[in-house]
Amino acid sequence: MRALSIRLGWVLFAAVLLLVLLGPELAPHSPSRPVGPPFAAPGAVGLLGTDHLGRDVLSRMLHGGRPLLLTSALAALVGSAVGALAGLFASLVAGSRRWAAALVLRPLDVLAAVPPILVLLLVLTALPDRTGLVLAVVLTGAPLTARVARAAADQVLGRGHLEAAIARGEGWGWLLGREVLPLVAGPLLADAVLRFVSAVYLAAAAGFLGLSGTDSDWGLLIVEALPGVSLQPWALLAPVLGIALLAVGTHFIADGAGRRARSVIA
Repeated sequence: MRALSIRLGWVLFAAVLLLVLLGPELAPHSPSRPVGPPFAAPGAVGLLGTDHLGRDVLSRMLHGGRPLLLTSALAALVGSAVGALAGLFASLVAGSRRWAAALVLRPLDVLAAVPPILVLLLVLTALPDRTGLVLAVVLTGAPLTARVARAAADQVLGRGHLEAAIARGEGWGWLLGREVLPLVAGPLLADAVLRFVSAVYLAAAAGFLGLSGTDSDWGLLIVEALPGVSLQPWALLAPVLGIALLAVGTHFIADGAGRRARSVIA
């Protein structure tokens, strides 16, 4: 059953990924040009109908998915890398020096206490573009990844092969790359997948607030569809289902990575 859910997750994720990456080339209409009356039902004017300005909802979905996905993936990658480095440093290098670990982790703990949506608003006020969105996601995700990385690395410390490597005088780079990372890669991968889902949510929230910087963001499509949801519900359901399918597929993948990680560390 679990293997089936993981395969289902990969299928969902691959389908959404393929659709998003090829979306602009597959879109039947321009995302900004009206093709029919406002809030027209699915039919002759489009497979998903039109929005409040008469634009094709399907074309806007296909054009808006790529920036959402790429921005979320880049932000999750950078945030996971920064958090993993901080957590591994706190566990391996600063483990015997509490002040050094506190110097790295305490600022991240303070950052983790700030609500993500508040971080998003503050950063996008100063940097109202994609760079600001990536920075906001990094600031909200890196503290949590640092804690996960430190917890995973703490379980590796004290093992015989690591003590033997330290006794041989191996450097920190060798210890990290050959002895530690292979054992903590699973938890870090599972965490990175979850950070990607969080990044998708924050990127969609920025679009919902009108701060995404693109006119076809899935979050923006949601807020623009709300006034006419009783007339044209597909304009609202399409972006909501797109985000949900992306998140569900990614969660299945994270579940599989997490179980593999537990078996490796055990």
